[in-house]
Amino acid sequence: MMAMSSSATASNAPLTKRQRTSPYPTWFFLPAAIIYGVLFLFPTFSSIYFSLTRWTLFDSTFIGLDNFAQFFREPFLIQGVINTIIFALVTCTLKVVFGLGLAVLLTSDIRMRALLRSIVFFPVLVSAVGVGIAFTAMMHPTRGIINIALDLVGISGPGWLTNPALAIYSVALVEVWRGVGLATVIFIAGIMSIPQDYYEAARIDGASAWERFCYITLPLSRPATVTVIILSFIHGLRNFELVWAMTRGGPGFASDVLASVIYKQYQAGFYGLSTAGNVVLFVLIALMAIPLYIYLNRREGHQ
Repeated sequence: MMAMSSSATASNAPLTKRQRTSPYPTWFFLPAAIIYGVLFLFPTFSSIYFSLTRWTLFDSTFIGLDNFAQFFREPFLIQGVINTIIFALVTCTLKVVFGLGLAVLLTSDIRMRALLRSIVFFPVLVSAVGVGIAFTAMMHPTRGIINIALDLVGISGPGWLTNPALAIYSVALVEVWRGVGLATVIFIAGIMSIPQDYYEAARIDGASAWERFCYITLPLSRPATVTVIILSFIHGLRNFELVWAMTRGGPGFASDVLASVIYKQYQAGFYGLSTAGNVVLFVLIALMAIPLYIYLNRREGHQ
């Protein structure tokens, strides 16, 4: 037995050495690294360079930090930043709440569960521009189906997109309707990974449905919750399509977000200025999302 063991050890030693010096891990990594460099690193560093220039399609002139100085002097920049943060917080919070609620419902023993899951996820597949156009018509103050339905029950519907105080929140609610399906799918995956033995033991001990949710589902689906929070928050910070399709930043500048401010500069032909705005948006997202990610994962590690 000792001879067999020593021979097995001797035969394994060269294999371990070959694995350590094998070229396959490097070659497998290279395609992903090339794609990442071409699609992310190169555009990122190019944007940083062009943000320091006054450029057109054919030439560029280096001007240093002038674009950033001019960008921070934009009269409605502060309003855009505030709206961006409001939009991100509202959409992130509601996606987590409704996504978790729908996931609990759609993992319970209900009829047509698979069909309901498909219905909930369907809005994610629809173009943001198409959703924005449809809801713009539905939220029309006089001819929109939402206010017509409210009038039938004696409620005077507001100007969802024409009231400066409501416009950004109205767009945020539409984004929640469109994006909650993805959050629900992530939560469903997290809940279905929880061993059923925990629920069976809790039922035997007489735990109610609410207690099972609070002490089993909620803490053990934390990884899914962290994922939904990070993805929803980043998407909310960089959202542009839905805001532009529904309000174009209006009425006035009431629903402008940082991305729509940047796009308006690009429309006006200030390419270097809009590129500087993109760099500012990238830095803002990094400064807010990375500490949030570290904090949430640190809390998860402590638990």
